[in-house]
Amino acid sequence: MLPIGMSSLREIRTMDCYYVDKTDHARCLVERGKHYFLSRPRRFGKTLLVDTLQELFEGSEELFRGLAVHGKWDWSARHPVVRLSFGGRNFVVLDRVQRDAEAQLEETERQAGLELDPVEASIRLRRLIRTLHERTGQRAVV
Repeated sequence: MLPIGMSSLREIRTMDCYYVDKTDHARCLVERGKHYFLSRPRRFGKTLLVDTLQELFEGSEELFRGLAVHGKWDWSARHPVVRLSFGGRNFVVLDRVQRDAEAQLEETERQAGLELDPVEASIRLRRLIRTLHERTGQRAVV
């Protein structure tokens, strides 16, 4: 089955869809760089790439069995992931970007079982990253 319209690695792999293995490229991005700006056109795989990175850092080994990265990744190191997505939204009013970021950070905090003070998004993000690092002993991935 072709994964048309799917952008979740978990969904693609568990439904046994056709998948072009680019996991070794993802590993190279992680090992060789620090910050990336993804500027590919719409419908070009950005969301699937970010989802793949999230699954790698969260240690979802079962999804990568048989793929290039499987024997080259430390599956024992599970990192907390803070994923912010602004795709598919209409931000005509600047205030909506701030509110959307705050809502996503609040949801991430809730999923992690944290109750942090609702402050400006940039301060909240730094506090969330620091708290996740202190709690897990692993650097947070954003």
